[in-house]
Amino acid sequence: MTSPIRSRAEIVTAKRIVVKVGSSSISGENVGQIAPLVDALAAAHGRGCEVILVSSGAIATGIPFLNLDSRPTDLATQQAAAAVGQNLLIYRYQDSLRRFKIVAGQVLLTAGDLENPTHRGNAQRAMERLLDLRILPIVNENDTVATHEIRFGDNDRLAALVSQLVRADLLVLLSDIDALYSRPPLDPGAVKITEVAFDDDLGQVEFGDIGAAGVGTGGAGTKVAAAKLAAGSGTPVLLASTGDVGAALSGAAVGTWFEAKRA
Repeated sequence: MTSPIRSRAEIVTAKRIVVKVGSSSISGENVGQIAPLVDALAAAHGRGCEVILVSSGAIATGIPFLNLDSRPTDLATQQAAAAVGQNLLIYRYQDSLRRFKIVAGQVLLTAGDLENPTHRGNAQRAMERLLDLRILPIVNENDTVATHEIRFGDNDRLAALVSQLVRADLLVLLSDIDALYSRPPLDPGAVKITEVAFDDDLGQVEFGDIGAAGVGTGGAGTKVAAAKLAAGSGTPVLLASTGDVGAALSGAAVGTWFEAKRA
């Protein structure tokens, strides 16, 4: 890791950034958000930053191609949807990245891979080589073979583990809302939280879901847990809306900033 990033204003100096986007932000009626997301990633890449994208969305992308009306509940059909959807998802990203002459590299992992020393070492070497070659890695959970993770997991934790793996300067968690709030943002009295100190346990926050029902699996609680995991390893985290990704990667005053543990 290079010199620590202490504030949003320093984001433009980051040498390595992990960006995570959820299913509901880039699938279904929101598939059009892929292009502006890629615009923001390409801008960071263009200034010399190494960018890793952790993208959910394989199952959600595959659902309509299996003639299903909603997310399947059985594991085998979820795996089938993931197998179809992952192919289409990577194609959509690469098709958009082609405008900038950036090549994507697909990396499929499970959280378990990053807890196994051999698998972790292999993944780290592969990721480092991709970044050396100026390839933009796109990481997703390997939903076709996942079991527990596919049912109960989310990619927020995976993104935090990837940020640890590559010793990122910053983790950006994108969501359907613009920041963390003291309670679900549509509830009366909800207050936006713009800064979270490392030692703040957020005991005053009432967590609700983030994401379109039936598509994504994460929520505010999973994002905070992931942010705390990354911050505990020295990587600051910005939680922001997918629509604000360009501003977020430019250092604008958006989202919720999670302060990292100081060495």
